[in-house]
Amino acid sequence: MPTTHTQLIKQEAYRLGFQYVGISASGFLAEEAANLEEWLRREYHGKMTYMENHFDKRLDTTKLVPGSKSVITLLYNYHNPQKQTDPQAPKISQYAYGSDYHHVLKDKLKQLLAFITQQTGKVEGRAFVDSAPVMERAWAAKSGTGWLGKNSLLITPRSGSYFFLAELILDLELDYDSPIKDYCGTCTRCIDACPTQAIVGNKIVDGSKCIAYFTIELKEELPSHMQGKMDNWMFGCDVCQEVCPWNRFAKPHNEPQFNPHTQLLQITHQEWTELTEELFGQLFKKSAVKRTKYQGLMRNVKFLSKKLSEKEQTM
Repeated sequence: MPTTHTQLIKQEAYRLGFQYVGISASGFLAEEAANLEEWLRREYHGKMTYMENHFDKRLDTTKLVPGSKSVITLLYNYHNPQKQTDPQAPKISQYAYGSDYHHVLKDKLKQLLAFITQQTGKVEGRAFVDSAPVMERAWAAKSGTGWLGKNSLLITPRSGSYFFLAELILDLELDYDSPIKDYCGTCTRCIDACPTQAIVGNKIVDGSKCIAYFTIELKEELPSHMQGKMDNWMFGCDVCQEVCPWNRFAKPHNEPQFNPHTQLLQITHQEWTELTEELFGQLFKKSAVKRTKYQGLMRNVKFLSKKLSEKEQTM
């Protein structure tokens, strides 16, 4: 029955719009344990103190979901090659163009879990979309959906890295997939291109230097030493993905909910600096950008605008 269940689950996942599905046996991530401990010791998490919590659960899915036997990893494409029309406008990461992926994917996982229950009887399990201490990229690599690039992101051999990751952790025994080869080779484009030199080793990112950390995670004022180093990003950063050779294979997504608000990509630099809280609410009503709140986004825009105005004065 594991083989039959595995085939049915993958077929349904593809029907729901997921591009890749990989399955691993639930358990302890031994190799990642030492890496996570060292990452935390070096304080690469900055002020993301939540990364220190639930250390055991991060590394062992049987502690996160007692009795679990399988970790199903699912990948959902979000690539949108459209660019903002004003080259001087502060930039927003592709993944935040449309509706918040947490809600979109959670709905799909609930549908998949209901399907599994119909096919197999009573199943105990939980669905996760970047919302719990799950080392999702490690599980994605372990289950063969791709490999971890030097920028620590999951790269798929035929589609690149513009994917959201989600997991179902179940007490159901299934057929398990195997990891695939790392195809980054000697390429260091992501390391070389990072505006803040946040990629400090192979698959090691100093989160406290990452532009996404400053624009999303950091709640206080942006440090003055970051002036001129933000590459004009106001929410997130896509640089290490934009330069990755594997992303030449990336295809535009087919998810209507990930399409941007009709105005979003047309807003000029000047209009961003004058953004009202009302328009913020309209643009980002269902977006992940709401995480920064209006005040947080405007903090980022003003920080970038200060550098731009200084540059214009010297020209």
